[in-house]
Amino acid sequence: MPLVTDVPLADALRGMHSVFQPIVELDTGRVVAYEALARGPVGPLERPDALFAAARAAGRLAELDEACRAAAFRGAVDAALVAPLTVFVNVEPEVLDTAPLADLLAIAERAPGHLRVVMEITERAIAARPAELLRTVERVRELGWAIAVDDVGAESMSLAFLPLLCPDVVKLDLRLVQERPGPAVAEIMNAVNAYAERSGAVVLAEGIEQEGHLEAARGLGATLGQGWLFGRPALGPVADRPVGELVLPGAGRPSGAVGEVSPFACLPDHVPLRRAPKALLIELSKQLEREAMRLGETCVVAATFQEARHFTVSTTQRYRDLVERTGFVCALGEDLPVEPLPGVRGAALSPEDPVRGEWDVTVLSPHFSAALLARDLGGDGPDMERTFEYALTYERTTVSRAASSLLSRVAPRTGPAPAPAASPPVPAAPARRPAGGLAVGTTNAEVLLRRALEATPSGVTVVDVRLPDQPIVYANQAFRELAGLPSEDILGRNCRLLQSPDTDPGAVARIRAAVEAGRPCRETVLNLRGPERTPWWNELHLAPVHDADGTVVQYIGVQVDVTARVEAERALVRERDRTSAALARIQELACTDPLTGLPNRRRLEEQVEAAIWEARARGDALGLLFVDLDGFKEVNDRLGHAAGDELLQVVARRLRDRVRRRDLVARLGGDEFLVALPDLSPETAAAEAGRVAEELAASIRRPVSLRGTEVGVGASIGVSVCPADGDAFADLLHAADLRMYDRKAGRRAVVRDAVPVPAPSALG
Repeated sequence: MPLVTDVPLADALRGMHSVFQPIVELDTGRVVAYEALARGPVGPLERPDALFAAARAAGRLAELDEACRAAAFRGAVDAALVAPLTVFVNVEPEVLDTAPLADLLAIAERAPGHLRVVMEITERAIAARPAELLRTVERVRELGWAIAVDDVGAESMSLAFLPLLCPDVVKLDLRLVQERPGPAVAEIMNAVNAYAERSGAVVLAEGIEQEGHLEAARGLGATLGQGWLFGRPALGPVADRPVGELVLPGAGRPSGAVGEVSPFACLPDHVPLRRAPKALLIELSKQLEREAMRLGETCVVAATFQEARHFTVSTTQRYRDLVERTGFVCALGEDLPVEPLPGVRGAALSPEDPVRGEWDVTVLSPHFSAALLARDLGGDGPDMERTFEYALTYERTTVSRAASSLLSRVAPRTGPAPAPAASPPVPAAPARRPAGGLAVGTTNAEVLLRRALEATPSGVTVVDVRLPDQPIVYANQAFRELAGLPSEDILGRNCRLLQSPDTDPGAVARIRAAVEAGRPCRETVLNLRGPERTPWWNELHLAPVHDADGTVVQYIGVQVDVTARVEAERALVRERDRTSAALARIQELACTDPLTGLPNRRRLEEQVEAAIWEARARGDALGLLFVDLDGFKEVNDRLGHAAGDELLQVVARRLRDRVRRRDLVARLGGDEFLVALPDLSPETAAAEAGRVAEELAASIRRPVSLRGTEVGVGASIGVSVCPADGDAFADLLHAADLRMYDRKAGRRAVVRDAVPVPAPSALG
């Protein structure tokens, strides 16, 4: 997306407004709520995606998010969308913890008839900012509002978090009703219906745009629906539907597990406590981890480790597997980093945190819940004999509260997941003396080999896989120079001493897989040099060394500094991306009307031709509307070209607001516009296109305030239908153009006949 300066962004923030799309009860057809959809002023920042991208780039996302919600609340009050109606309002994930909800509450409280609010949380917030998300949900419930989770089913993560967020409304991703059912849909509906049955939450289906979608939504268990079939987004309420009340029994109910409470403190008083040494808790934890991996991507795992030293090498491998198999994993402990492993979220616990003295493992999914909650009794004996007081519970409410307690401490993710800080583990071979392989002894052959290795310009290391932690037992001069360290700082240490937190985790995983299989491998990884930790790129070649029995006893590594090559390749990629972005921008400008931001005729013709091919394949019809403004020249002549341009922008916005998302709107030139309506039924296409034309004409006729003066224009709209009027864009355009002129001529004739003809002059 092209960069946008802060000046138009500032104008966009001042010009924010909302349109509202109805949400209806599927059984009764009553409108029970409206979703507020943000819109910028007419221009390049009118669309929400362009507006939010520009605000994010300018560091003004929080300001924009506040402006969106304030506009939604003001628009809802102005349009009288108050009780018994409910308004759905979105919150941007990146500003969750600082959302000024108190200001919004004041607006809601001043609303006549009381403004009922459902705050929508998108699944983008779930993985990135779980702690802020849970705190925001708690704050929203304290205001007496309800919670909805949007786009459920787009990713498995949203299913995993349903038991923790406890939403009052589950909004199904529109693909579930618009695409053919399959195994993934069945998994989603199993999870959603299980949650709705337990909690009493209502299920809302988005994207209902035709009767087939409505039938699919009912089959998926939805009782509420939203989509073009029930009404397009507009500035006010729909006029042809009865109004009802959305009943949400859980609205305003706090979870009570966010804050300083610890997981162990979530145990009810009646739960019996047992005592056991650490050795038993380790095995119980492993069993819960195995259960989590069986549950898969709809599972959340949250655990504590007291101190970083308890997050051992064995634990590291198990949690790598958990990240690959489950939806969300977090691990907390004193001195643990905010991301102990790639994909594992966490936070360093302070010594005063009550969780610091606990051993907790929680596993939660739509169909399973279990938690091991233990408290250290502070024994002085050996570590494996330390005694804990613990409970193993499967009660869902307790497990959910315990998991929420841990997730409310997780630090937000501010960038891509870092790579592991350790080098891949090398499998240990059986403890036996090697009968072959690379040696560094004192025979003439060995001395010659050592001299050859010392003379080679590539770095060479030898790792002994039979020793604990697989240490480096040999490093040549070239490697010592690459590492920037003397021999005493290299020998006897694991090769992780060169690792960087920014190393590609995919490369590390491939190295690990090759070593575990005893195969050679070649990867380019980011390493660090010397005490100053200077980054450099290492082209690493690893090869196993076998003894006479074929057992891997050592690994030899050859390293080459390819930093210059990698940086040159990355510079080429950046230049290619810049060139691609520039070409895309040029293409966009060539196909876009600069005044209204609409596609021009060239772009629309391409889109319509593609839609005609699709219509042929599916047996659908397509409508084309030729819109010509009536009275525009008079406004332009009377108020000037600037006012005329502003009027054209208003008309463009009204056209876009009154059509479906997949409909096409373009400016042909002057005061002429085109609207394409794909996916119409052949039997009703002409009638449907005519109905849309009447609605668009009525919308355009509404007065417009320009420079302190109210003006009005009309519209003559000609309609053509594919395939009845042709199966090419040019044919459809010609037919619609002729019918537009017929309507305009007919309107002029009616006006002419209605004006009295003056009597002949007496002098004539």
